[in-house]
Amino acid sequence: MRIGIIAHLKHAICEPFAGGLEMHTSMLQGALRRRGHDVTVFASSRSEPAAFVEAICDETSLLAIGCNEAPDKAFFQEHHAYLSLMNGLRRRSFDLIHNNSLHYLPVAMADALPMPLVTTLHTPPFAWLESGVRLCRAPHATFVAVSDSIRRSWSKVAPVDHVIMNGINLDRFAFHAAPAPEPYLVWYGRIVPEKGLHHAITAAALIGANLLIAGPISDQDYFDREVGPRLNDQIRYLGHLPHVELAVVVGGARAFLCTPCWEEPYGLVVAEALACGVPVAAFARGAIPELLDAGCGVLATPDDPASLARAATAAQGLDRGSCRARAEQRCDAERMIDEYEALYAGLIDRAARSMPEKQFAA
Repeated sequence: MRIGIIAHLKHAICEPFAGGLEMHTSMLQGALRRRGHDVTVFASSRSEPAAFVEAICDETSLLAIGCNEAPDKAFFQEHHAYLSLMNGLRRRSFDLIHNNSLHYLPVAMADALPMPLVTTLHTPPFAWLESGVRLCRAPHATFVAVSDSIRRSWSKVAPVDHVIMNGINLDRFAFHAAPAPEPYLVWYGRIVPEKGLHHAITAAALIGANLLIAGPISDQDYFDREVGPRLNDQIRYLGHLPHVELAVVVGGARAFLCTPCWEEPYGLVVAEALACGVPVAAFARGAIPELLDAGCGVLATPDDPASLARAATAAQGLDRGSCRARAEQRCDAERMIDEYEALYAGLIDRAARSMPEKQFAA
């Protein structure tokens, strides 16, 4: 199959990944290419691998543009990039387009394409994307949710045709049968208010545990206000680590703290921790309860650090082998790719039977 993947443009698709969406896009294109598909990724500049990327825009994050120019400059950069892309795709010979962006235009303009469009919904509804979904009238547009939680959140906006749970490359997260000799908890991810790092710091302090923190600072004001002043010998920030270093840090932890302050759409960091054999203590929000069971995680009351502290204490007693087994059962990227491949094939076959042959010409 010849597949085009539309990425979002705020960050380059390259390591160290800015977040889960960048990692997901990179993993998806790599796995599809290894299975013999011809894949092109439409992304921002600096994305990798360069041989399979068509850069349609520079990065549009606040850090890339500068706060004095954003968000107006970012809005128009993205708008014009996606508008040009969607117009150009009408004349391309892809079998299918997979929209992995969070932008309204690829969805709103789906009826301009001669080929099927699959849109993966990675977040709960928000104003711009919801408007695009509501405008979508293309009969060959299909929506996929990354969890049942996301499917439910979109149910009043548009029918979600499929739920395909995200996955990770289990080979990149080696199983650690035992934690590091020096005990610590770990928190990692994008450092922004909605990820709730401040709750993890409070919970660790309540039980006197060491906490290692890793991830990009995506909201400097939040870091300076809620995180920086609380760093000490017990609570340490390691920076935005390359994958190899991050996997070692995560794998050595006694437990991983997951503290979403919003309805977490999936929780790739949870899947990664489980793959390393690390038990999870998490707020019961969004899709997190879909990933965990009693053998690999302990759920806490959302926004309650004391409840999280109790969950962290309990989680440290869980069997690390059960955590890895749960990741293999629920979080394997190969299962995810199998499901997307089957979906693609069905949509392409249906389109071939319902559209004139000339529409698929280059």
